[in-house]
Amino acid sequence: MNIEQFYPLFLQSNKVTIDSRKAGKNDIFFAFSGENFNAATLAEKAADDGTLAVIVEKQEFENKDRNIFYVPSTLEFLQQLAVHHRNQLKVPVIGLTGSNGKTTTKEIIHAVLSEKFNIQYTSGNLNNHIGVPLTILSIKPEHEMAVIEMGANHQKEIELLCTISQPNFGYITNFGKAHLEGFGGFEGVIKGKSELYDYLKAHHQTIIVNENDPIQSEKTENYAPKITFGKDTSDYQFGLFSEEHFVGLDYQGIKAVSKLTGEYNFTNLCAAASLGLHFGISFEKIKHAVENYTPTNMRSQVVKKENATLVLDTYNANPSSMTASLHNFVTFEGSKTIIIGDMLELGEESVKEHQNILNLAQELTFDQIITVGKYFKAVNSSSLSFESTAELIEYLKQNKIHAENILLKGSRGIALEKSIEFI
Repeated sequence: MNIEQFYPLFLQSNKVTIDSRKAGKNDIFFAFSGENFNAATLAEKAADDGTLAVIVEKQEFENKDRNIFYVPSTLEFLQQLAVHHRNQLKVPVIGLTGSNGKTTTKEIIHAVLSEKFNIQYTSGNLNNHIGVPLTILSIKPEHEMAVIEMGANHQKEIELLCTISQPNFGYITNFGKAHLEGFGGFEGVIKGKSELYDYLKAHHQTIIVNENDPIQSEKTENYAPKITFGKDTSDYQFGLFSEEHFVGLDYQGIKAVSKLTGEYNFTNLCAAASLGLHFGISFEKIKHAVENYTPTNMRSQVVKKENATLVLDTYNANPSSMTASLHNFVTFEGSKTIIIGDMLELGEESVKEHQNILNLAQELTFDQIITVGKYFKAVNSSSLSFESTAELIEYLKQNKIHAENILLKGSRGIALEKSIEFI
């Protein structure tokens, strides 16, 4: 089975999935296999359930009469199919990466561009070597544009995702201290994320640039085409303001306030607004999109619980985002408790970076500092330092937090959100 032979069958399908539980009638199921599982054993059942085709990488499970096809690698076939599909598409693709704020920026860009266009975009966190192909393959004839989030934790990963998604526009949210272990330090982060710039430059595509970011400015100096914001000489200039806990942007006297907390989200809003303006969307419609976007994904999310304001930011954490969150949270009026979880994938920098964050938290004089995870435990001798979220929950069952404002910030692996019902 080759891509050209298979592609007409793909065009007849409803969707592509790697989850047998979601493989329904007229879908294509890619049966991945690993050390502890072999989804090819589910191929016949998927066919019984009405799938249009199943792709397996174990030859003994092939049954061409039932459209169960063998390929040497389901992953490579998925990626190659995505590239072939991308080559047929005429719609603009916006590629997005960065150390912090990728998903939030993607969501806001989608909200803004949807004011005028039918947009397909990365669902959830499907931003890796499997998720990006799945997103590309979900682009249908009715879509007029696509927004593709690209995540990475090592060199050459963004390069691969660019060859699959082939972006016409690209934006790097920032360069921060994230995945230091995989990238080999901060310079490695810059090099790895800049693979998006490398692709866009090589193919003469458009770069979106925050000109207040010195790394972005340096990397894109004397390059065209680009869309710029941030300075008086930029294509688009926005003013920053806030209402209560929420960040907003001002464009030519029109103000739009989001439901996002933190000044660090201002540039995310600016990038989305710049793209909207570039594609001919009025700022009145951009304002509508910004003000109606409600975060629900544990990223800069503000919720009320009884008499407390909770800031939920438990999807990801690294030294850059943690620092920004703490500086933002200290501006809240009233008593403040922070619950901060370990920042993962920092390698040999872990102890130093966790100590730095603990020192910052103490300098900012929060009313109560609670830490969760083995790295914070190693640097925090306080009785409010817990090895795990499970230990934190046991503490919370007996000890009510009385603060008016509570921040929960940590890496995904710490799962701080499990403690919310006990706060």
